[in-house]
Amino acid sequence: MKDTMAGDGEFRREQTAFRGWVGPDPRGGEPGPAPEPGRFHLYVSLACPWSHRTAIVRALAGVERAVPIHYLAPYRDARSWTFTGERFEDGPGGEYVDELHGWAFISEAYFATDPGFAGHVSVPVLWDEGAGRIVNNESSEIIRILADGDSLGGLGTEGGLDLYPASLRAEIDAINDRVYETVNNGVYRAGFARHQGAYERAFAALFESFDWLELLLGERRYLVGERLTEADWRLFPTLARFDEVYHLHFRCNRRRLVDYPRLWAYARELHQHPGVAQTVAMAQIKRHYYTTHDELNPKKLIPVGPGYDWSEPHGRGA
Repeated sequence: MKDTMAGDGEFRREQTAFRGWVGPDPRGGEPGPAPEPGRFHLYVSLACPWSHRTAIVRALAGVERAVPIHYLAPYRDARSWTFTGERFEDGPGGEYVDELHGWAFISEAYFATDPGFAGHVSVPVLWDEGAGRIVNNESSEIIRILADGDSLGGLGTEGGLDLYPASLRAEIDAINDRVYETVNNGVYRAGFARHQGAYERAFAALFESFDWLELLLGERRYLVGERLTEADWRLFPTLARFDEVYHLHFRCNRRRLVDYPRLWAYARELHQHPGVAQTVAMAQIKRHYYTTHDELNPKKLIPVGPGYDWSEPHGRGA
């Protein structure tokens, strides 16, 4: 998604362009193509938090064999996220290459879908190899496609993953809205603000939400109760990056994640959930943020610390 600036110095995101579905569309639209193993491919950069949430749900839903994944390098330039052929610094291993088409940039997927595309090129991308086009590039919808038993989730080892149960949807939606605006996107609103007032408004909203989350986790184990939902996996990528990147790089420095006892324990529990740790590629994350945003870090020096032990017992029960 694209960062644009309003006259008040506020950071704005451009809306994603492709919003198709796989199988029956729960939004009420026309059905998309039927789920089919190997037809749909997920393109991500593990450095990107929006990509990260899709990689997590792909692992949790057990669709790794049914939905191949392709990893882009942890930086982008004016031409978009790129495949460089380099070997991974960390993460699942391998190289930053597109084995399917030999693309050099993910923008090639956008132009293959729409030769006149003039919007912002982003990841993640869910690609339909059968139709030769992007199905969806909105991470919040891709995670539902990957989890839904009537969509790609039905091809996984779990037969579908109910991360958005009907009885909890109103509360999940309310939490998602606040977390997106003030936390997931809130760190960017602080980091890319162009005026002091815009920065301070984003900063205040972010830490008000951190305080709220800390209290909420004193009342319940997860964000909407005693079961994990998509709300938890939408929050986690921001928490994973907070002390290593956002606290310093985006000047979100009132407190660190580790200064919130409940939130820090909760983040460790999610990190230790089966399948999640291998999606957290901290070297890629730090390389992306500290070498891509020239106006924030012109020397492109990558901080060494803090390097927490995420495997430390979280103490939140079995």
